[in-house]
Amino acid sequence: MRPSRTRDGSLRQKAYQHIQERILTGRLPAGAALSEVALARQIGVSRTPVREAIGQLVAEGFLEQIPGRGVVVIEPAREDIIELYELREALEVYAVGKAAGRRPQAAEMDMLHAACEEIRAMAEALRSSGRQRLDETEMQRFLATDLKFHMLLLRVAGNRRITKVVADTRLLTRIFSYRREGHDAPQLDRIYQYHRDVLDAVQAGQAARAMERLGEHIRVSMQERLEAYDRWDREHELNRILPLPTSALATMEDQAAAAAAVRKRAGRREPGPHATR
Repeated sequence: MRPSRTRDGSLRQKAYQHIQERILTGRLPAGAALSEVALARQIGVSRTPVREAIGQLVAEGFLEQIPGRGVVVIEPAREDIIELYELREALEVYAVGKAAGRRPQAAEMDMLHAACEEIRAMAEALRSSGRQRLDETEMQRFLATDLKFHMLLLRVAGNRRITKVVADTRLLTRIFSYRREGHDAPQLDRIYQYHRDVLDAVQAGQAARAMERLGEHIRVSMQERLEAYDRWDREHELNRILPLPTSALATMEDQAAAAAAVRKRAGRREPGPHATR
């Protein structure tokens, strides 16, 4: 019986990771409905491990059950974003102070430096390209690099439970990240400088400095995310009030133009007030 349970758990974990990865990459965006049949076919397993994986993700807050729609990817509200960032600040700031007290090993510092410098390289590449913002692929790379930097800091702190909670929190905030524009070069510069300051303070064993810079970094990120959410919310509300598709608007414009042309031709045919019979 033990091998069977192990295999079932492995299949459930395979399904869990597949669904989570699709959420992370935006292929299952906020509000998207999940199909057990389609997911089972994609993964190459039966529906049972998929159903169990979905249940786990519902319990963890990534998915929700909606009557009449089934299971969908959660759509974070403004209050959710605030709460998630406040949780990140509380846990990550504490952890970075602990990391500074431990003084990371050389190999750990090398990985942190590499993640930090990659963001600086992204800013330089964006300026060289002449474009204003990162495209979707570049933004995915940035998000992965940013996550790597923060998770490496948590690993240095050595608290596995904090690492797990923050990782889940980051996943929930990333569900919304696909509604915002790619970063521009000044944003990348600011993020690089925050990371650089935190890293220098950790390396020097300056816990208070590391905690202060990371706390400000997270609060600034929260404000940017809330501004992006507010823009999306306004656009979403306008689309709800004015749901006409582009094709319908084009048809209305064509009809109005045709009517104006008819009136213009009719006006030319009408006799003037001094016309003779």
